[in-house]
Amino acid sequence: METITLSNGVEMPLLGYGVFMVSPDECERCVTDALHVGYRLIDTAQAYHNEEGVGKAWRKSGIGREDLFIVTKVWISNSGEQKAAKSIDESLRKLQTDYVDLLLIHQAYGDVFGTWRALEKAYCDGKARAIGVSNFQAGRFFDFAHYVDVKPMVNQLQCNTLIQQTAIEPFLAQFDTKMMAWGPLGGQGVDVIVKSKLLAGIGAKYNKSAAQVALRWLTQRGIVAIPKSTHKERMQQNFDIFDFSLTADELALIASMNQHDTGTKNFGDPQFIKYLLENYG
Repeated sequence: METITLSNGVEMPLLGYGVFMVSPDECERCVTDALHVGYRLIDTAQAYHNEEGVGKAWRKSGIGREDLFIVTKVWISNSGEQKAAKSIDESLRKLQTDYVDLLLIHQAYGDVFGTWRALEKAYCDGKARAIGVSNFQAGRFFDFAHYVDVKPMVNQLQCNTLIQQTAIEPFLAQFDTKMMAWGPLGGQGVDVIVKSKLLAGIGAKYNKSAAQVALRWLTQRGIVAIPKSTHKERMQQNFDIFDFSLTADELALIASMNQHDTGTKNFGDPQFIKYLLENYG
């Protein structure tokens, strides 16, 4: 497994397993399969309602806690210093661990500065080895990172060969913040990437699929990818990407696929924010 080094020296795997939209009933089985394949980074969130499944799976796996990299996120309904702090302890209970390796603010809404103070305290108290944010687009990220004491170590964003997030990279670099990609293969119900003729053509040279090329494109750029699948065979295929490297010409070809540099969801849309706050705030 290749890794990146976060700003505080923590080593983070470049490939993990995401459990977004994995039902609580299925989560334990899926994470068990992922751990058996070889994944050691598991990404969950309070809003996914499956932290308990992650906790049960790793506990039963026999894998030492120090060999895992567990990520979770504080949801909007737990915004604010006191509520966030309480929710972090609840997440640790569900995950059956004394600490998480990475703790994120899930969305850039509500009392994010109060929530961040709770994350900073969790970090100082050893309940999180690293802290960061999720879905903070460039302007919001820059404003936020400028004012907080502990700079975000990770920003998890929608990122893949169609949504390349190049515009935010200089701002992340300014604060030594690493990017983590959700939807690395396009997301729920999107198959343009896995059926891409361009990616399949590149993959043929290495005996790899379009999906494997798409994941290698991310990890080769130093972006952490967290593909999700409920099928063990697909988990294995997604994991098998570190025995080849894309050439400069191939990287340039893939760059031409970019369609939505900042993502398909406008996180600055007042109607979207209104919906989230009214339903989850």
